[in-house]
Amino acid sequence: MPASVFPDHTLESAPAAARRALEGVRRKQGHLPAAAARLATSPELLDGFLRASAAFESTTLDPLSREVLIMTMATRNDCHVCVAMHTARLTALDADPELIAALRERRALTDERLEAVREFTLAVLATSGAVDDATLRAFLAHGYTARNALEVVLGIGAYTMSTLANRMTGAPVDPRLAAFA
Repeated sequence: MPASVFPDHTLESAPAAARRALEGVRRKQGHLPAAAARLATSPELLDGFLRASAAFESTTLDPLSREVLIMTMATRNDCHVCVAMHTARLTALDADPELIAALRERRALTDERLEAVREFTLAVLATSGAVDDATLRAFLAHGYTARNALEVVLGIGAYTMSTLANRMTGAPVDPRLAAFA
């Protein structure tokens, strides 16, 4: 997509309603990622994603389970920016390189508990949330809760926004993430 349609906004060029959110992203990450700069074209989407993402980060799902969901969404929706960003995040969490490779390649995970998150996420997507009892029981059998099942819906919502928007805007992988692309 031409940059004229979705420009890489700066703090100065962004719509006024997006500047505070962009400043928060810049402070948190130490730079302004192109994906956020392009999302600023819609201050409402940028704000909505940041709020939904923060809410998802505060759920009772453990960090690896959250990242499994995010990478499942990123690979399912072919969001190369998200794959790179969350490969970096998984690496920072000292995730097993085989886990990262399997997620990137859309393969089953050897860790049964994390595989349950991946499978449940895909089932929620495939059924538009109408998972059957067996699917829900399989998820719960791995130590997850009914609350976690609904938190999966939150994660899917947040990362549907970002993956689709990043693809629409043609957001590039930032140089800091190139090694994880």
